[in-house]
Formats: sequence, C-alpha cells, structure tokens
Amino acid sequence: MARCVVAIDQGTTATTVLVVDEALRVRARATEELPQLFPRPGWVEHDPRAIWETVEAALARALPAAGCAAHEIAAVGVTNQRETTLLWERASGRPLHHAIVWQDRRTTERCAALRATGLEPLYRQRTGLVLDPYFSGTKLAWLLDHCDPQRTRARRGELAFGTVDSYLLWQLTGGAVHVTDPSNASRTLLFGLEHLRWEPELLAPLDIPEAVLPTVRSSSEVYGLTRGVRALPDGIPIAGLAGDQQAALFGQACFAPGDAKCTYGTGAFLLVNTGSRPLPSQHGLLTTVAWRLGEQVSYALEGSAFIAGAAVQWLRDGLGLIDEAGAIEALARRVPDSGGVVFVPALVGLGAPYWRPEARGLISGLTRGTTAAHLARATLEGIACQICELAEAMAGDLGAELGSFRVDGGAARNDLLMQLQADLLGHALVRPAITETTALGAALLAGLATGVWPDQAAIGAAWQAERTFEPQLAAAQRTERLAEWRRAVARA
Repeated sequence: MARCVVAIDQGTTATTVLVVDEALRVRARATEELPQLFPRPGWVEHDPRAIWETVEAALARALPAAGCAAHEIAAVGVTNQRETTLLWERASGRPLHHAIVWQDRRTTERCAALRATGLEPLYRQRTGLVLDPYFSGTKLAWLLDHCDPQRTRARRGELAFGTVDSYLLWQLTGGAVHVTDPSNASRTLLFGLEHLRWEPELLAPLDIPEAVLPTVRSSSEVYGLTRGVRALPDGIPIAGLAGDQQAALFGQACFAPGDAKCTYGTGAFLLVNTGSRPLPSQHGLLTTVAWRLGEQVSYALEGSAFIAGAAVQWLRDGLGLIDEAGAIEALARRVPDSGGVVFVPALVGLGAPYWRPEARGLISGLTRGTTAAHLARATLEGIACQICELAEAMAGDLGAELGSFRVDGGAARNDLLMQLQADLLGHALVRPAITETTALGAALLAGLATGVWPDQAAIGAAWQAERTFEPQLAAAQRTERLAEWRRAVARA
C-alpha cells in the first residue's frame, strides 16, 4: 500500500497543496491565489477567512488528482509565509482583524521608539533579529492596541495569536490545538534562541501577555488530528510545521553545517545550516532556528534580498520590455554581457547585509548603445550580485566557505540566471528534481514524524539533483564585476 503525505504551503500570494509519495514522487499539486489587501500606503493585509478558503479549495483539487484513498494519507505538513500575524477569539475562532502581512510597515515608528530606548541590543542578542516591522512582535502589539487595548481579554486567555502555521493548525483540528514550532517562533522578536522559549523581557516592552501565545512544539511530531475539514477525512495526523524558508532548507536536505540553499521568488532568501548552536552574525545577517527534531535543534544564518523575481516583474509591468516573466532569459541571451550596465534592484530598499530601507533602485552605465537585452542581462546579474554579497557575509560569519549550494523557487528555472550566479559566486549550484522544496520540506517533516521516512539519512538518499551549474568565469573577471556592483550600491 502506497503512503502519501499532503503538504500545505500557504504563501503570500497563493496557497499550494502538494501530495508526494514515499519515493518522493509528486502525485498532485494545486494552487489557489490569495487576494492582497492594501488599506493604506505601506500596509499589507490578508483576510484570514480567505486564507483558509484557499487552503480548502487547493486541498479539494489536489487530493482527487493524487488518487490517494483516505487510508493512504499518512500525514499532513504545513509550511507558511512567516511573520504574518493573526489574532482571533479562542471560543469562536473569529478573527478580530485582518492578518498583518510580513511586508507591512505600519509599525516602523514603534520599532524606532524601541531602538531609541536602547532595546535593540537586547532583542538582537536574544532573538538573532533586528528591530524591524518585518517581524511579528510589533504587529501583535498593534493588533492588541486596536482590539484589546487594556489587554484584558488577552490576559484572561480569551484571545489567540498566531503566525499562519498556528492559524491553519487551529483550523485543521477544529480549534483543538494552538501550537507553533521554533522556526516560526524565532521570527516573532518574542522567542529566545538560547532557551527556545517565550521570554518575559522581550514581551514586556510590547505589553504582550504570554497567555495569548501558542505552545511551542518541535517541527516534526503529531500535534493533532484533522477534524471538520471540508476536503480531508477526520483523524489524519498533522505532523510537520516549519516557516517557508526553513522548510525549503529541509526540503533541500541541507542537514549538515555549511549546507546552504537559496530560494529565488519575489525576493531571494539564502540560508545556511550552522549546526546545533546559534551563531550571532557580525555581518548583518539574521540568526534563526532552522528546525527542531525531538530535542535536536538546528540553527541557520539567513540573508534576504527583498527584490529578486520582482525585478523581472518590474521589467514586464513597469517598463513593458517583456510580455511575460519567462521571456527575460531569451532577451538577455541576445547579448554576451551587460555592456557595462549595472542594475541595483533596491526597489523597496536593501535588506541584508546593508539594512538600508532608504536605498532606491539604480541603473548605471547607460550609453547610446544600451539595448533592452543589456538591461535584461543587468537585471539578472543584479539579482545574482545580491546573493554573492549574502554568501560572502555568511562565509565571514562561518569562518569558512559555504558547502553545498542548492537552489529552488520559480526563478531557479532560469538557466541563464543560475549560470550567472555560479559564475559570480565562483561556486557550483545544484538544482533539485523537485523545485517546490518549501512544500516538500513540510511533507518530509510530517512523514518523518509518522514513519513514512525512517530518518534524515533516508531523506538525503532519496533527494535527487536535476542539474549542476559550474562556474565558468575567471576569478579576475568575477572580482571586477562585483567591484562594479559595490560601487553602484554605494550610490543607491
């Protein structure tokens, strides 16, 4: 009897359900788009009910296509857009407000006020994060200020906070379970990396009662059973939880310290496994929990480039240079190089290692001979140069070069971008057979807890590469191009 695992990948713009079997064959996939809400400039929200509707709709399409009978579904795993913050009533399950999305900047002033009181070193040391509205803590404080300003209901335990994983687990179990895992908890500004717990010293400045927070469990165990889900039978174990980037790291079988993966989506996220101890960054990166399996904890360093695939979308929608995002590769291949054009895609500021929200996009080196093809190639090089800077920062923190370097995400299917990345890194890139590694990671964590795969060694053995990109650029040329990039960044 074949066993299947269902993975729910709830992302910023869509929900995907992936069904895989024991041999890591994809039996079915289905995706449902999620509407974005922009009530004010800089504010980004989701309707929690719409989030759940996309999950049920994707499940309803994927499960029949997979051909799995109810008794063949071994487990469900959940991965999610991180930092997005929800607040609901425990008794009714009613959301008290729209979810505040990770991209939302409404708590910028609150973060500045915390920095002004000298609290950033405390948060940096305890959580591995910076005081930025990106993270969940100030979002939750804002929700409580508006929905329960005196914190009366929160202190009585009547309200529940969660990132999207917690909200989905609540829905999947019919309100029986309020749980998160360390990979998501470590993105809230409220969770200490050393002791893996909610810390009163981090809660107090934001006036957040601990009674509102979920219980933190491991990333791979049975949290509860499905109940009352329209497209799933009751009684199926929900057994895997991880934030999307950590799930992708697991899905890429990056189990050894030094193993790295880069996910190329709207932005790009580079994570490296740093082993069993949190490694504070001296180069502008974030320290985070990768996953916890039983009592074994793995940590990671993370660097984020806010704009990657979104730069290609800008060429399409803003400039009209291409009709569809996939056309950029053919356009960029019309020229052998960028003709001296450098594009810094700081369209929403610069993330790690700079953390410069005031930076703006910049295109330099234009001449009368510059064509659309040069600009397309410079865009791909700009994406790749951002990742080079993150990799260099990681090597500085590790005191060693990165080990394996695996790639995934939609833009990882662009062969020219991957070759440019290998050339500029001076490091081989490996693209897996399954590029939907975020959903795959959630499935693997759930299957690990329920015996579908016996251990991480079995997962590593089943993981398959599709293509390796070897660097072809001379070291002197690589150094010159990165120097050009850094000069442009200084002007952005």
